[in-house]
Amino acid sequence: MTNSSDQSAISLATLGWSTFFDKQLEPGDAELAPMRIATVHRDRVTGMSELGPVKLKLSAQTNTTDLAVGDWALVAREDRLLIRRLKRRMLLQRKAEGRRQAQLIAANVDTLFIVTSCNDDFNPARLERYLALANEAGAVPVIVLTKIDQTADPAPYFKQAQALQLGLDVVMLNAKAPDAALTLARWCGLGQTVALVGSSGVGKSTLLNTLSKKSSENAQPTGPIRAADAKGRHTTTSRSLHAIAGGGWVIDTPGMRTLHVSDVSAGLNTLFAEIVELASQCRFRDCTHAHEPGCAVQSATEDGTLDPARLSRWRKLTEENLSNTAIQSGPRGNKITKAPGKRR
Repeated sequence: MTNSSDQSAISLATLGWSTFFDKQLEPGDAELAPMRIATVHRDRVTGMSELGPVKLKLSAQTNTTDLAVGDWALVAREDRLLIRRLKRRMLLQRKAEGRRQAQLIAANVDTLFIVTSCNDDFNPARLERYLALANEAGAVPVIVLTKIDQTADPAPYFKQAQALQLGLDVVMLNAKAPDAALTLARWCGLGQTVALVGSSGVGKSTLLNTLSKKSSENAQPTGPIRAADAKGRHTTTSRSLHAIAGGGWVIDTPGMRTLHVSDVSAGLNTLFAEIVELASQCRFRDCTHAHEPGCAVQSATEDGTLDPARLSRWRKLTEENLSNTAIQSGPRGNKITKAPGKRR
């Protein structure tokens, strides 16, 4: 982040403010300043104001784990105390291993850039998890294939990625090349917010530096990958908001080694729309698509119109989502939430 002395004033609209947030203001909020959460650490938070970055004060009741980069908050002008977080337009979050509370990834994002490279990191099953996450949250997913300069033919990667979801945008680029920003420009306009997600070593930090046109002293650190398996080390250790040269904003995130799905039923239906459509044509409404007669899904795998591997990944994600998602039970008006777990 740059210091406030290094940049001129910017409008709330340029920061991503919209009527959605404006409608949440109350008569008594006139003395408070809307600011966007720019970084969240264990014991401190910074916000982006119209005059630049601000170190925010937190009350004893405010827990940093309840804040996400990209959130909007109302802040006292005099002492910079965070008074209230505004309702989110959307939220990207994931189930964290060994933790009951979901881990917040980013808030109020328009587009999710799912970054992967044209090497051994490319993994359709992992990309589908990110797509389900984006679909459920309401962000537009775009798969960004990097390191096209390091492969003889990136076309097979492009074809595989495009087949993962109907109408999915897929772009190929060299993150170090100046024209990479032009390739992504239509999602990075004034007031728009994008988030970068993907494994370590795929070029997210390099892409961030290209999009934001950071100077060498302010650039995000980047690192090499292991030649054996194309895996990289974590160079980004926390989530942060950065200005894009075209007027938008980018949220950088650390690489994720695992991504468990939960509460993404609608996102999975969008991701596997062709399987959902086939399932509606089965003879039996409770068809398991395993052995029943008149199963349209099995027929599609037999005639080659549906990849069996794709069906297998759908089964796995559907079962995982069911296992990880809490359910409501009990009589109407007296529902209780049961913790996720294996269904009987």
